[in-house]
Amino acid sequence: MSLFKRSVVSEITNHFSVVLSTLIVVWLSVILVRLLGEAAAGRIGADVVVGLAAFTTIAALPIILAVSIFIGVLTTVTRNFRESEMVVWFSSGLSLLNWINPVLRVAVPVAVLIATLTLFGTPWANRQIGEYRARFELRSDLSKITPGQFLETEGGARVFFVEGPNSPGAPLGQVFMRIIDPDWLTLITATSAETVIESNGDKFLVLGPGHRYDIKPGSGLMRLAEFDAFGARIESKDGEKSLENAREQTLNSRRARPTELLLTDKVPASLGQLMWRLAVPLAALNLALMAIPLGAVNPRMGRSGDLLIAGLIAMLYLNLINISQGWIINSKLSFSVGVWLVHAVFGALTIGLLWHRLRVKTPKPPVIDQAV
Repeated sequence: MSLFKRSVVSEITNHFSVVLSTLIVVWLSVILVRLLGEAAAGRIGADVVVGLAAFTTIAALPIILAVSIFIGVLTTVTRNFRESEMVVWFSSGLSLLNWINPVLRVAVPVAVLIATLTLFGTPWANRQIGEYRARFELRSDLSKITPGQFLETEGGARVFFVEGPNSPGAPLGQVFMRIIDPDWLTLITATSAETVIESNGDKFLVLGPGHRYDIKPGSGLMRLAEFDAFGARIESKDGEKSLENAREQTLNSRRARPTELLLTDKVPASLGQLMWRLAVPLAALNLALMAIPLGAVNPRMGRSGDLLIAGLIAMLYLNLINISQGWIINSKLSFSVGVWLVHAVFGALTIGLLWHRLRVKTPKPPVIDQAV
């Protein structure tokens, strides 16, 4: 029995680690592509891409861990059946019930880690994501400009294009600006640009020699100005006040709100988020145990069908958790029922599958032909 437990725990841990690392690499690849696209479009800064990717991964880690432990147990049980190792264990007097103990040795620490993440880590990561994005929104338009790329701000009302400096510390190169206000369409071109901070703290964007074109749409009216130097105050927001407002807005998001605040807030939206944070670690335990009977396959039959069914069951489980959360938020289901209902259904399904695998059918008596 000791040899059996050690070998099963070791194999489940190895499979779990491989699946976890693979899923994290795939997730990071997808999220980095999306964030780099946002950075290229000017919606976030290039300097925060790595930070946002890390915090987004932390926020998604509970689901990744739950899926990884399910696949790890499933592949371990399936391999033992495929390679007929289960025949050896069954011949030694063991059954599928003896898999529960070693599976729980791996699944319980993973479930504790998931609970820590959902209750504390994920809300913190979501708050950091909101603060990163808020800090970028508080930057002045000039600080968001990447040389050689177009940048839209204020919903497209301002468009900038700036060439990089010829040498480090030199002013920026050619500048193009398009500004739209209710009455005028303004185009500004200049050969250089730099920022100047006055003694009172006001920040100005000073453009070198260039031209300004003001066009009044629909009237044919146009104004042309040529300048040697053109200064425009960079409209900056009250940083500390705006950042505090952004933090308050982030806390209003249920995903970012600390668990202790959800416990004191009895509104349906908070209860729905609290249910989800409690449901994911319980789902990880349920899925790990359910993988035992789901992995008990016939070595003589194809494995694609069994694995497909197992994957569909896991997807159904996680989707039902999200549906229950939506019902609690919309007051269609009470928190006291929704927090355990889905887990009870799938726990009963696990017991039923185990009973089905353990059930020994009584052989039918032979049919004896009687001569008439």
